[in-house]
Amino acid sequence: MPDPVEGKAADGPGSPAPAGGPIPAAAAPAAPAKPSAKASAAKKPEDSTNKGRRRLIWACIWGYLGINFLMFLRFFFPRALYEPNTIFSIGDPSDFEIGIDQRFLMTNRVWVVKEPGRLFVIYARCTHLGCTPEWKPAENKFKCPCHGSGYDAEGINFEGPAPRPMDRAHVELDATGKIIVDTSRLFMDDPRAGVNQFNDPDAFLSV
Repeated sequence: MPDPVEGKAADGPGSPAPAGGPIPAAAAPAAPAKPSAKASAAKKPEDSTNKGRRRLIWACIWGYLGINFLMFLRFFFPRALYEPNTIFSIGDPSDFEIGIDQRFLMTNRVWVVKEPGRLFVIYARCTHLGCTPEWKPAENKFKCPCHGSGYDAEGINFEGPAPRPMDRAHVELDATGKIIVDTSRLFMDDPRAGVNQFNDPDAFLSV
């Protein structure tokens, strides 16, 4: 009986590799997958949104600091009201014509009134609520634009809610013959109180 051939079993597909044979190489790791175009496109709007939020936050911070800095600087500037001088010169009596002169209305809030034989100065303040009336040459009267009070050419009230005539300022001549007006010293006429100071000394000048 013939001897079995050695090694036939080793030739089968399931037989292990010979001990001295080459070792098969291990499989190489798969390369990482590249991010898809859709993922990149979704990330860009998110980054721009975050940048916009950061800019808004910094803008609010700088705005807050800027406002506080301006408030700090405000303490170095006094809250003073610069009012015109209450004592001022308006010139010679001969500088004025008969009638109402409005040259000093904007600067000193007065009208200079010259009549035959005398000159006086009306303080341009309505006796109702303190508005500044307007001179209406065509109507020969002062008219308050606030509530319609009317005054004649001497400042005497005749219509509207004004309770009394407009006040007159102190007037006098200095050593050089110039007219000095003092609006801190006013003369009033109040029929309800029985007071009439329009004929007092320094309420008018004889010219």
